[in-house]
Amino acid sequence: MLRSSFTALRYRPNPVLRRVASRPRGGLLSGTGAPHPWSGNSDPGVNAGSEPRLDGASMESRLVMNADQIARACARMAHQILEANQGANDLVLMGIPTRGVPLAHRLAKVMDELESVRVPVGALDVTMYRDDLRRQPTRAVGHTDLPVEVEGSTVVLVDDVLYSGRTVRAALDALGDLGRPRAVRLAVLVDRGHRELPIHADHVGSYVPTRTGEHVSVRLAELDGINQVTIEPGIGPDRREA
Repeated sequence: MLRSSFTALRYRPNPVLRRVASRPRGGLLSGTGAPHPWSGNSDPGVNAGSEPRLDGASMESRLVMNADQIARACARMAHQILEANQGANDLVLMGIPTRGVPLAHRLAKVMDELESVRVPVGALDVTMYRDDLRRQPTRAVGHTDLPVEVEGSTVVLVDDVLYSGRTVRAALDALGDLGRPRAVRLAVLVDRGHRELPIHADHVGSYVPTRTGEHVSVRLAELDGINQVTIEPGIGPDRREA
């Protein structure tokens, strides 16, 4: 009887060189808390300037509106306000400081170009009407500028960012002490969501999805020398739009 013998072959794979990803010293935080530039990273798929965070948020700010987009948004809102009011009669724009005031003037300029009517523009300070005065009692009181009587007028409150709705609620209380408008509407450049009160804007320049901890920064040439809207990385609870 024939016997077959087989030789067992052992498969030994070639050693595979493994690149051990170790965090260089460049990834450590400096004394100021800001990360050092990521040096020595040879992986082209990793962006050294946008290191991911544990919560998924980016460490960099993101540009969401440039100067042209802001201008188009203001023009669109001005058209919408005139259409809703059926013209500029009895219309008053009240900007909420700080950046709501220059935005109100921009809307009035567009309306002047469209209707050849100068719509009154004022400023409505809401400092003493805020519901967080107990938590932050030290605040600089701003200036309220009332260009005409609001009694019987259609008042459009103008602000840069709508977030929780608490600033708008304070503005409604402040406006109520000045008179009884026929109607009150709200125009905002950015609506970022996350409302805490049943308040919505009638006219919105742009809807910008955000995380709760992020900060929407609006910069206008009248105050900041540049026109842009950016989303800044996570912040503390004391720095929040309302």
